[in-house]
Amino acid sequence: MSSAFVRELDELPPESPPERVVSQHPNYVTSRGLKLIERALADLDQRIAGCEDEAQMAWLRRDQRYWAARRANAQVVESPADPDEVAFGTRVTFRKDGGAPETVELVGEDEAEPAQGRLSWVAPLARAMIGAMPGETVELETRTPAIRLEILAVEPIRLLN
Repeated sequence: MSSAFVRELDELPPESPPERVVSQHPNYVTSRGLKLIERALADLDQRIAGCEDEAQMAWLRRDQRYWAARRANAQVVESPADPDEVAFGTRVTFRKDGGAPETVELVGEDEAEPAQGRLSWVAPLARAMIGAMPGETVELETRTPAIRLEILAVEPIRLLN
């Protein structure tokens, strides 16, 4: 075959990165979560302005589309001032199967950092607790056997931006 009909690998355009999946759940965010989205967009704008690599640009543009979509459908939900039940924007102290107390904050999906005690409101653990009041016991039925969760306290998240 003539080399006139063969493209060199380095002449091929870079593959487009796969799009980031946007959640089908409502995009509830805390005021902190909205600021994080806006910071991500500002950072991407800055990185795109200084980018000269076509392949890297494709990845940056993909991330920019994701965060722009998240910003467009963000619904800021303020933490309840004096919550009497577990809800989005609350800090929950609970005990799993009689173990040591644990505390998590229920926040938006993009804001979740389980290692930092911030749990997405759509996570199975959060969903099991939403609507429960201190003193109640609920079950995390997505586990076998189900895990019993005793709700010890519910309070508003004190946001530190």
